[in-house]
Amino acid sequence: MNNVAVPPAALAQHEGNRLLAALPASELAHLTELLEPVQLDIGAVLCEPTDAMPYIYFPHDSLISLLAVAEGRMTLEVGLVGREGVLGATVALGHQMAQVRAVVQRPGRASRIGSAQFRNEFTRNPALQRVLYRYTDCLLAQAIQIAVCSRFHVLEARLARSLLVTRDRLQSDKFHLTHEFLAHALGVRRVGVTKAASALQQQGLIIYSRGNIEILDVPGLAAASCKCYEIVKEAGEDALATAFV
Repeated sequence: MNNVAVPPAALAQHEGNRLLAALPASELAHLTELLEPVQLDIGAVLCEPTDAMPYIYFPHDSLISLLAVAEGRMTLEVGLVGREGVLGATVALGHQMAQVRAVVQRPGRASRIGSAQFRNEFTRNPALQRVLYRYTDCLLAQAIQIAVCSRFHVLEARLARSLLVTRDRLQSDKFHLTHEFLAHALGVRRVGVTKAASALQQQGLIIYSRGNIEILDVPGLAAASCKCYEIVKEAGEDALATAFV
């Protein structure tokens, strides 16, 4: 292991990600030597299903949407990765290929590492193993609940759930999501998103104009959402709280 001291400024540029910040200082210092700070642009596709993943990404203030793809064109959002997580954790578990399409939903900063280096670090670093196992559990719980939600719940409730999850990841009541992106995420036509968003707006829960969204009433939007929001939120909080002990 390289024992060269890493300047505090170099450490700080990667600690915006909660998974990285959860590592012991010595392990983070070692990993920092391998991490590269990058800027992620909105709409950038970081991977496609069955593609090899050259890099693993740890978002800071960026947000990445995970889309399941059917027949090359139909999509459904099965998860979100923000500063609490990592894109590509399954590479460490032996998956060489991406399983989803990963699209940058909110531009911002991230740290990245080559896949081969990441696998090596995972093998030698018990602390990294622990947080990644718990985080993978969290992603699986999200995907299962979103699948149930998509099959059994009405679009208005699903949209409310999606907006609340995005709010939680970004820690902001204001963000930008186009009709087109939401249609891809929810697996519906744009006209469906328009009707559902209009219904939520008429209830005074949100303001939605040209992709700019402001949540006006969080408790009201939670009431309009299905129970899936609370289930996904609680599963994520429990898993991550255990990982960060």
